[in-house]
Amino acid sequence: MKKKVTKVINKGIDTTELIQAMDELEKENGIKKDFLMESIESALVIAYKKNFDCNDENVKVVLDKDDGQMHVYQQKDIVEEVTDDKKEISLAGAQKINPSYNVGDVVNFELMPKEFGRIAAQTARQVITQKLREASRDIIFTEFADKKGEIITGLVQKADGGAVIMDLGRIEGIMPKKEQIPTEKYHVNDKIRACIISVEKGVKGSTQIILSRASTEFVRKLFEIEIPEIYEGVIEIKGISRDPGFRSKVAVYSPNPNIDPVGSCVGQKGIRIQNIINELNGEKIDVIEWNEDPSIYISAALLPAKVLAVDIKEDEKFAQVIVPDDQLSLAIGKGGQNAKLAAKLTNWKIDIKSESQFRKILEDKMAEENEENTDEVVSKENQDSNAETVSKENTDNANETATNENKD
Repeated sequence: MKKKVTKVINKGIDTTELIQAMDELEKENGIKKDFLMESIESALVIAYKKNFDCNDENVKVVLDKDDGQMHVYQQKDIVEEVTDDKKEISLAGAQKINPSYNVGDVVNFELMPKEFGRIAAQTARQVITQKLREASRDIIFTEFADKKGEIITGLVQKADGGAVIMDLGRIEGIMPKKEQIPTEKYHVNDKIRACIISVEKGVKGSTQIILSRASTEFVRKLFEIEIPEIYEGVIEIKGISRDPGFRSKVAVYSPNPNIDPVGSCVGQKGIRIQNIINELNGEKIDVIEWNEDPSIYISAALLPAKVLAVDIKEDEKFAQVIVPDDQLSLAIGKGGQNAKLAAKLTNWKIDIKSESQFRKILEDKMAEENEENTDEVVSKENQDSNAETVSKENTDNANETATNENKD
């Protein structure tokens, strides 16, 4: 059965201004008034016990959101026989206050401590400041957590060769060295765009935002911004491989046969792809069409090199690629860059040979096979010769034996 609680009411401490302030906070900052009131009430109980040397567990502070009054109560349970008069009151004593009381109900006796109004105001101010700070942190964290993976614009505040600190408006973001494009130089007050790759709770609940311009996700989001067909889902990005600052390869696909996914990404006179290249400060971008046939997909991935043939080993996910002699260096790329990006994009191991290299391998293999065949023929001839010699010797021995027998 729920306990019946009755207040023994006196005029409380006026907190009308405090209630009005909480109303404003709820409207402007989204901090619930009830949440603030509960936090302030809990803090006021602690403040009361500390300042008035009270250890009673049955002290309660209530803020009345209707009349703006603050009340401090000592709560007592109604019992048949009192064992602790600080926490309990007899049924007879309670019914003198209100005849409707029963055992198990609670009576609130109001306390009117001197100077508590000043203490309460200080405590309330501290609680509101703390809760406002906490709520603001939570709001910022939620806001940016929802933006994870999105591109945001910020102002460089610090750039000393290490991590770059960016002003994002309500909070700062960090772009670690590994997330920076190595060919770029950043300066204070530069306005740059970056991708939010991580949003974490830091020390004391602060929000820590990690930004990147070197990630493949940054390239993906730039494509979504510049190419409406990708944003709308008409064209799908199947994969991205990247060497930040130098080259990216982007595989695109559309299930609609009437749509050219590569042409749509490049745009008329290359305007769409050029906007992305400009944002990446001249980083080269190869846009290729994804294909479920690995040999076609791998050939496209090795652009700008031309491919003559691709030999696929499905079980090993290995591809032997043949290119014209004058395309070998282009296919491999400087420092193996083009081949590495193609392998990463397709998720296949790729070995590239020039036409003459492959022909030489075939010739060597044929020569080896011919040599093996020649060795087999010689070996067989030797075996036949040896067999013939043995047969002749056996025949001669037999004839000699027969002659000797006839003589005898």
